[in-house]
Formats: sequence, structure tokens, C-alpha cells
Amino acid sequence: MKLNYRVVQSLQQLVYNYTNYHTMDEISDWIQQMEKDHPDVVSRMVYGTTYEKRNITLLKIGLNNTMPKKAIWMDCGIHAREWISPAFCQHFVKEILGSYKTDGKMRKMFKNLDFYITPVLNMDGYVYSWKDNSVSFDSIQDYSMTKSVNLPQQSIVMHPLVGISRNCCSDIYSGERALSEPEAKAVTDFLSANRNNILCFLTIHSHGQLILVPYGYPDIIPPNYDELVVGLAAAKAIKDVHGMDYTVETPPNVLYANSGSSRDFARLIGIPFSFTFELRDKGQHGFTLPEAQIQPTCEEAYQGALSIITYVHDKTFASAAYTETATLVLGLNGVITGKILCMECLMRI
Repeated sequence: MKLNYRVVQSLQQLVYNYTNYHTMDEISDWIQQMEKDHPDVVSRMVYGTTYEKRNITLLKIGLNNTMPKKAIWMDCGIHAREWISPAFCQHFVKEILGSYKTDGKMRKMFKNLDFYITPVLNMDGYVYSWKDNSVSFDSIQDYSMTKSVNLPQQSIVMHPLVGISRNCCSDIYSGERALSEPEAKAVTDFLSANRNNILCFLTIHSHGQLILVPYGYPDIIPPNYDELVVGLAAAKAIKDVHGMDYTVETPPNVLYANSGSSRDFARLIGIPFSFTFELRDKGQHGFTLPEAQIQPTCEEAYQGALSIITYVHDKTFASAAYTETATLVLGLNGVITGKILCMECLMRI
């Protein structure tokens, strides 16, 4: 039996390849398709506009529930050159949508939680990175000779103290002022408006194979630092998939001090769990991770993120869940370092 060529071509277009990197237009089409394919659990929400007037869009995923729900936040693609990040967000969406009907645990999370997932936060930069893959920055405001502002360091928290630059041509240029970039303001506004409902904040980056916990400022740790050791369980879940080692630490202890991050902002406004994932690899390919590594990277990172989300869900909605993780109270790497300051004190710094 012969099929019409156009019919075959249309069928092929329906199969989205999650093992390739995709352009912004392709990802935007994918976002719309997710809503069309899963209208009972997926809706799109525009919560901001980029410098170049693109709509910053998230997918809200969850079952309708008459009872009050909590939420999980995940953003990808805040750094334009980190293409593996949007690829992971798409993989994550595919996995949870593919399992909630048959997996009782996932279905329970769909009933109790809404997932707010932004596949590409820095849309302008991502579009530019496909034109010039040497781009190393983020937001594309017109700052003389530079192309960008480092969006993760645009938060109002401890801005600007350490780990930033006032040089507009620097990779760590923090902008003219806190929240000068519309993308950063859109995120902080959304988080602030929903702070009472969001249980966990996850921002996905590359590279380094790290799970970073608050705070980026030296010698300051959050009041629930011990509980953030659930990141160690996430690292184990990652290692169990393909044997990759991820380090769990604060930025000053494993990288460098930095201030103004969205991770720190989320924790300081009261979101109890806040993590930065730095995906593969450890520098062999830098930010240009080969497409052959997309699937294994996403598979392992999915298990790591799911480990954290499951713990957060069970802590909130079940009385005795994940006790084996909760008993790890020695702190990251078995040592409590730094000093604990209250949220109010930090906000006054």
C-alpha cells in the first residue's frame, strides 16, 4: 500500500525528536502542541515579555482539583548558550505527561501540585545563539559593544555584592540595576506573587555536573540547610542512571561566590527548596554538549529532579515519606559550614 508523500511528511512532523536541539520557533510550536495534546492537564501562561517583545511562556501542568494546590517551579534556557537546558525541560515535560495516567505516584503529584515550567526563559538570547553559536551571554539589551546581561544575577537579593561585574562586556555583567532586564523581572514578579504556593524552585543550567544550594554569598546558609541535603539523594539518583557523579554544594564552596541569583531570591522570599542544576559535562565539551549526550543527560537529570520533587511533595502531603533522606542531617558532604542568618537579616544586607 502506497501512502501519499504529503501524508507521510505530516506524520513525520508529528514525531518530535527529543534527542536533537531545537530552534526557538520549533520549541514554541512544541509548547502549543503540548497544550493541544493534553488539554486536561496542560495550559499555557504568558507572564512577561522579553526585550525584543517575545512572550515569555510557561506550561502549567497538573490536574484540576477543588482543593488548594501547591506548585513546583522549573525554568530552563536562562543562559542562551546552554542548549541542553531547554532540551531537558522538554524531556521533563514529556516524561511527566507520559506517566501520570499509569504511575500512581505521579498522578497523586498531579492532583496535589501544579508544575510551572518555562522551557526557554531567555528567548532573545536563545534565538541569537542559533545565529552566532559563539554567543556567551544572555539578555540582548543594547549596551554599547556588548550583547547581554547575566540574567541569573539580576535579582534584587544582595545585588550587587560579590561575583558580579559592572563592566558591560563581562560574562558576569549584572546590569545597570537590579531587575533592569524584563526576563528577570518577570520571574521575580511571578515568584513573589505565588510565593505562598511554590514549594520548590529549580533552575536548569550547564555545565559542571553540580546541584547548587543557597546561598551564593560566602558564609551564609539558609535555616533549612540540613534539609537541603535532599540534594545528595538527587545526586545518587542521577548516578544510578548512567554512573555520572554530581557534586552538591553552595556556589562559594565549589565554584565561586555570586550574588543576585534567582536561586537565592527564591529561598529568601520563603520558597523552602531552591536548587540550581548544572548538567553535563565537566568541561570536556563546554557549553556545546554533543547531541548524542542529550538523551542520557536528560534521563539522569530527570531522576535527580524527580527525587527532589517527590521528597518535597511527600513532606507536604504525606506524614512519613522519604524518611531515609530526611535522616541525613549532617549537612552537605557531612559538614555544616558557615553561619545561619535569618531571612530578614539577609534582606537587609
